[in-house]
Amino acid sequence: MASETVSFITGDGIGPEISRAVRKIIDASSGEIEWEIIETNPKEEPGEEIIERMVESVRKNSVGIKGPITTPIGSGYSSLTVATRKKLNLYANVRPVTKLPGLGPDLQKEVDLVTVRENTEGLYSGVEHTVKDKYAESVKLTTVEGSSRVARFAFEYAKNEGRSKVTAVHKANILKQSDGLFLDCAREVAEDYPRIEFDEKIVDNMAMQLLLRPEDFDVLLAPNLYGDILSDLSAGLIGGLGVAPGGNFGDDQVIFEAVHGSAPDIAGQNVANPLGLLRSAIMMLNYLDQDGAAAEIDSAIREVLSVGNVLTPDLGGNASTTELTDAIISHL
Repeated sequence: MASETVSFITGDGIGPEISRAVRKIIDASSGEIEWEIIETNPKEEPGEEIIERMVESVRKNSVGIKGPITTPIGSGYSSLTVATRKKLNLYANVRPVTKLPGLGPDLQKEVDLVTVRENTEGLYSGVEHTVKDKYAESVKLTTVEGSSRVARFAFEYAKNEGRSKVTAVHKANILKQSDGLFLDCAREVAEDYPRIEFDEKIVDNMAMQLLLRPEDFDVLLAPNLYGDILSDLSAGLIGGLGVAPGGNFGDDQVIFEAVHGSAPDIAGQNVANPLGLLRSAIMMLNYLDQDGAAAEIDSAIREVLSVGNVLTPDLGGNASTTELTDAIISHL
């Protein structure tokens, strides 16, 4: 099997630590990957330059994996992650959650669902302004093209992954134009997939249903903001953001990334949990048809979690990033 060249964007905060851990584990597996390393430091390099380096590399290699990059709250530079998604037109964010041994709340039932989130429109378009310091206004951009293509992606994903149901999430009872358009597009696309069950849920009800009956859901199709929130809620059902994977898909490129942030408060302490990024790398290996390596690593993770004596602090243990990495490698 020929090696695949993958762009590895290390991120900042805990990004470099967990990126090294993930590369070490994949290199120890049967995976055949050549890495093109893209280092990022938003505090020392203009965001536009970082974005261009990331975009250039991923366009060349078609596949990338990315550590978390810090986005300031309320002021400062805008999200480099969101900007990169837009530049590469990565319009579908895919976040699967599956039950893991020993993790998640005691009330947890079987959880195996995927959120497909529209990734380039909605309130994340960044179209906003203030008027005479009296009020701020944000534009929720919703287009037929954007809504239809992510809906079709969700149904194609369900078909290809053997899933049987797509649930469109909306607030069309209040946002009758923007969410109404999204829902209309989802309904129209659903007609092309008669073998896949289609239903609809208002977003606040959806949040409650996820907590009470997560086993009732399969693929959630959601606008940008709702998908972001609901996928984080879903991660709470399996042990938190530290173990939740994700991927950003376009027609020509894909970037896999963990759901969590850069956690600058613990950066450099060798206590960060690499499982979210590692499980994103498993998604990447499956995407690259390296299913054997993906299965090896997934099995090793599950064995380590089942034993439960090598866990990072966020998972209830006191192991270091290095110790957890080495434990996973020992089970390959």
